[in-house]
Amino acid sequence: MAKVFQYQPVRWVIIEIIPAIDIREGRCVRLYQGDFDQETVFSDDPVEVALQWQSLGAPRLHIVDLDGAFSGEVHNLDIITEIASAVLIPTQLGGGIRQLETVEQMLKAGVERVILSTAAVEDQELIKRACQRFRESVIVGIDAREGYISTHGWRQETELGAVELARSMVELGVRRFIYTDINRDGTLTEPNFSAIAELINTIRRPVIAAGGISSLNHLNMLKTLGAEGAIIGKALYTGDIDLKRALATS
Repeated sequence: MAKVFQYQPVRWVIIEIIPAIDIREGRCVRLYQGDFDQETVFSDDPVEVALQWQSLGAPRLHIVDLDGAFSGEVHNLDIITEIASAVLIPTQLGGGIRQLETVEQMLKAGVERVILSTAAVEDQELIKRACQRFRESVIVGIDAREGYISTHGWRQETELGAVELARSMVELGVRRFIYTDINRDGTLTEPNFSAIAELINTIRRPVIAAGGISSLNHLNMLKTLGAEGAIIGKALYTGDIDLKRALATS
C-alpha cells in the first residue's frame, strides 16, 4: 500500500521577533483590540522608538499607519520614510495600501515589505499584479475576529473566513502572511494558537503571528507551531517582554 504524504509545517530554527510601531497622528501608540477610542501613547517620536528597537537587536520592524488603515491611503509618509532611512534593519509596512502605485511608492521609500489587508478582500486583481511584480515584498494580512475577516482598519466585518481568504491568496501567488487575532491584539492575554496552527497547516506558507503575545512561553509555542515570526507590540512597551531576552531565547 502506498504511503499517503502528510504535510508537516516548517519548524523554524528560530522565530523572528518583530517589534511593532503603530503610528497615529505622528505618534507611537497602541490600541486595544484595534479600538481608536482605547489608545495609549507611548512616544511622540516614532523614529526614536525605531532606533531604540534596532539598538536592542531587533532584526526587523513592523510599522502600521493607523491613520492610513482608517482612511484608505497612507497618511504618515514622512515619518515612515524617515524610519526606513534611519534604521539599518528591514521594515514592513501596513495601513492604507490599496493601490499598486502605493506599493511601489513605499518600496521606493525604503520599506522592504508591504502588507495588503483590505485590498486582499476587495481587489484580488491588485494582489495578483503585486505578487507578479514585487514577489517577496508582498505580504497579505489576515485580520480576523472570531475567525472572520475584518477590513478598513478592522472597522468593517465580513462573512469571509480567515482560512478561506488565505487559500485564495495562495492561488494568486502570495508567499507570506501575517495572522492577527483582533480580539487578542493589545490585550496581553495570549495568541490564538489554534487559529494560527490551522492557518499554518492549511496554506503551507510562512506565517507571522500577531495579537496577544505577552510572554516568552508564547514565543516558544509559536515557534513549535511553525510560525516564521512574531510581531510584538504592547508587551514590549509595557515591559512584559524584554526584547533582548526574547531574542536570546528565540
